[in-house]
Amino acid sequence: MEGVVATEAANNSASTGSMLPMMTLGIPGSPTTAILLGGMVIWGLEPGPRLFTSNPDFVWGLIASLYVANFFALVLNILFIPAFIWVLKLPFTILAPIILTLCLVGGYAPTQDMHDVWLMLVFGIVGYLLRKLDYPVAPAVLAIVLGPLTEPALRQSLLISGGDPMTFFYRPYSGPIMVVALVLLFVPALMPLYRLVMGGGKAKISDNA
Repeated sequence: MEGVVATEAANNSASTGSMLPMMTLGIPGSPTTAILLGGMVIWGLEPGPRLFTSNPDFVWGLIASLYVANFFALVLNILFIPAFIWVLKLPFTILAPIILTLCLVGGYAPTQDMHDVWLMLVFGIVGYLLRKLDYPVAPAVLAIVLGPLTEPALRQSLLISGGDPMTFFYRPYSGPIMVVALVLLFVPALMPLYRLVMGGGKAKISDNA
């Protein structure tokens, strides 16, 4: 029990401590704080030393919310320990249909349109493939947060270039960034093929030996 308590306490302290460089320097210390940084930028808040003087209500409200969240998390975790144990004992063959049903109801209920349900299923399949290819989750969530800021800039750039998407590769700043982004996008998808080829080559070498 002491080992579990120690690791979880370290995990929680690291998650909260990673907010310190994000709030004071504008440098996210974890994927979660990177998402929070994107949300703050959307709301017009500029993380850094001036944030404590220009928006003190937000800063101290955020710090107070961390204390409140930890307190209620402690209370809820203690109260719901029997329920958590019961869920852990459920076999996956029972748990998976329950989760799928809740997802379908949650996708259909807000708009009562099957389009949202099909969209949810498509994104679920895409997420499953990304998980299998070891794509990290944080960049995808950060892209969703920063998407509303990126789309107007994309449209403006295409209007200036006359609809030519190659303008993102010709410019001295955007060109290297686009190349690096494409490499990072396709490397996880090509890694299984690379391992297969390299594994086959090693097997052939060992057979010849």
